[in-house]
Amino acid sequence: MPLNQTFLFEKNGLCIAQSAKPDGLQEISLDQLTPFQRALLVTDGTVTQLIEAYILAPVEVIQLSQQKQILSADHLWLDTYQGTTVVARKVIIQGKGRESSVFYTYAESLIVHNRLPKIILKGLEAGEEGLGQLLRRSGLETRRDLLWYGLEYTSSLPDTIKHMEGKPFLSRTYRVIAQGKPIMLINERFPLTESS
Repeated sequence: MPLNQTFLFEKNGLCIAQSAKPDGLQEISLDQLTPFQRALLVTDGTVTQLIEAYILAPVEVIQLSQQKQILSADHLWLDTYQGTTVVARKVIIQGKGRESSVFYTYAESLIVHNRLPKIILKGLEAGEEGLGQLLRRSGLETRRDLLWYGLEYTSSLPDTIKHMEGKPFLSRTYRVIAQGKPIMLINERFPLTESS
């Protein structure tokens, strides 16, 4: 990793598990990314707000699927055990109105159900907001641990964005911590194409 990236991700503690990144995730140099893509990579705020501020237009979170699952094994990054109920959620963020064909993000999340306040659980059931918006509205104090990032060529995308299969994505995975425990593990993929 070049010196400037080492400083950003290791010295500042922004990326705490890069060496544990999945095998399919390739290294990518930060100087290959636009300033906007670098901001997406390191933001610890709400991605929808960052995108809206950059494009000066509204975006919407479209829920593709959401279902409760039982973990079949202990989960290191969620600090939880086999048999725990989690919510598996998939969403995309795209432009709104006239910009609805512009796709910005595909996100997959695992959420520890019994660690969430009722207001977030109700918001999840409604399925109309992004996780960042739900967290902000709930008032729950959280922090985000960026685990790893890289370049990914995804081959199993949902039908809505299947046309993007085989194209490059900037991928990052982080977890959300509340009251000392991980409550969410989130993988976000940003297309490295004209729409990003």
